[in-house]
Amino acid sequence: MKNIRNFCIIAHIDHGKSTLADRLLEFTNTITDREKQDQLLDSMDLERERGITIKSHAIQMDYENNGEDYILNLIDTPGHVDFSYEVSRSIAACEGALLIVDAAQSIQAQTISNLYLALENDLEIIPILNKIDLPSANPEEVTDDIVDLLGCDPDEIIHASGKTGQGVGDILKAIIERVPAPKGDVNEPLQALIFDSVYNSYRGVETYFRILNGEIKKGQRIKFMATNNEYFADEVGTLKLNQEPKKSVKAGDVGYLITGIKTASEVKVGDTITDADNPTQNNIDGFEDVKPMVFAGIYPVDTDDYEELRSSMEKLQLNDASLVFIPESSAALGFGFRCGFLGMLHLEIIQERLEREFDMTVITTVPNVSYHAYTHKHPDKTILVNNPSDLPEPSTLNRVEEPFIKASIITKSDYVGSVMSLCIEKRGELTNQTYLTTERVELNFDMPLSEIVFDFYDRLKTVSKGYASFDYHPIGLRTSKLVRVDILLNGQPVDALSALLHTDNAYSIGKKICEKLRKLIPRQQFDIPIQAAIGAKIISRETIKALRKDVTAKCYGGDISRKRKLLEKQKKGKKRMRQVGNVEIPQEAFMAVLKLND
Repeated sequence: MKNIRNFCIIAHIDHGKSTLADRLLEFTNTITDREKQDQLLDSMDLERERGITIKSHAIQMDYENNGEDYILNLIDTPGHVDFSYEVSRSIAACEGALLIVDAAQSIQAQTISNLYLALENDLEIIPILNKIDLPSANPEEVTDDIVDLLGCDPDEIIHASGKTGQGVGDILKAIIERVPAPKGDVNEPLQALIFDSVYNSYRGVETYFRILNGEIKKGQRIKFMATNNEYFADEVGTLKLNQEPKKSVKAGDVGYLITGIKTASEVKVGDTITDADNPTQNNIDGFEDVKPMVFAGIYPVDTDDYEELRSSMEKLQLNDASLVFIPESSAALGFGFRCGFLGMLHLEIIQERLEREFDMTVITTVPNVSYHAYTHKHPDKTILVNNPSDLPEPSTLNRVEEPFIKASIITKSDYVGSVMSLCIEKRGELTNQTYLTTERVELNFDMPLSEIVFDFYDRLKTVSKGYASFDYHPIGLRTSKLVRVDILLNGQPVDALSALLHTDNAYSIGKKICEKLRKLIPRQQFDIPIQAAIGAKIISRETIKALRKDVTAKCYGGDISRKRKLLEKQKKGKKRMRQVGNVEIPQEAFMAVLKLND
């Protein structure tokens, strides 16, 4: 065990984690020249196309140092704030972390956030200054920033470049010298932490674990402590580029387990695996349940595909433990699911993965957050409002509380004004402003979560010309003046388009939604009124004009009454059509509400 090292890589999005991981794999000869490719650990097409890591990946490397053989288990992590749950799981399975900072961009908000996660888990931090070969790199200044942040010695910071491979040998040396070997006892009862799971359609659920005590052997009877289910370990092994079956995996190591489980819900990430005959008494703690931040409805385009969508979501949940969903139904869209996501990027990725991996075309409703409502009758009884339609009638409503977050934004001092005005427009309150250097400022705001759900991140990047970085964490609920704005099409409310909005913004947003829908809904043979309403009060209206068919074209000359008769006849037909006709709403209309400022 003294020659095992478990470590992860943490950094802000786009600071070069995946490229550096590729260099480490090449340097330790874990991959052959034939297997080489960029972003090797990012196995999804989606990750390669967007250049982001969505899922954490584990891989084992063998490395010889001073005549001794070492086993290095690397767990790569995502950098985007929406996938911080993946990061927390990877950190729980490690003893050390490589903190990567881009020499051109310096420390960003997510760097600090991931660093605190690692420090809470008592990980040994190895600071690395990456991309020092860039012409715009500023190693001296960024080194000072890292020293200020970590309080370490400037000599401890390793200068590296994922592109050229500079400094990779120093990194491996530092991992062996600085990261502590795992503690644990092979003779104790088996105690292993599940930190990930993947669904394989041929072999069932593959479980990835890190053993703290004991060992796991092929054919052994094991037990999952959260569900109390027992299984046989059909295959155990370690994770190289491909899985390598072994007879047993011992304490301190990371490996995979196949038990032939076919149902997704039986494997819980963060659960403890133990021996069925000689179980451990202690569950491994330190795993919190995921807290979804954004809720949206996902519905199949064809209602008959509901069951197929359910099984696709369950398989997807195995690969992404932070996805939460419950069944719900909507008058406009039929049966579907109410899903909880960690953020808007997470929602976008799930929608895309459903289409690519499971061939499911889905309709997504307007994302919102979860509120607490209280009525006059029961002022102490909380009503959880995940969907605008759950909000009680305005006459019975006592108060509504909405979730607030503490946002940390790091930007260049030139853009402070525009970032502040954006945050104040989104109902944010400035709580702190710190100059990290003369050029870079950290701003802290208390903001309602519902305001950052839609387009906040995109607009922040726009006003700061891409320089601002953003991170947030929840700080509880506060009372707010909220109203439900309903959208009526042809006099019928469309529940999938309702939104809970702050009283100050309700009128302007209601008007914008109506204008947007007028452009997106195709014209019919009859007039379609689009209305925004608060309760029974209409606050905005737009009309989609009917397609005209000139019925009087064949009447030339003669008396005007002939034309009038035809037009009256057409008018009656249009009226009847409007009563029975239904309005088809295209998919982009549901998402249009998010892009109101375009």
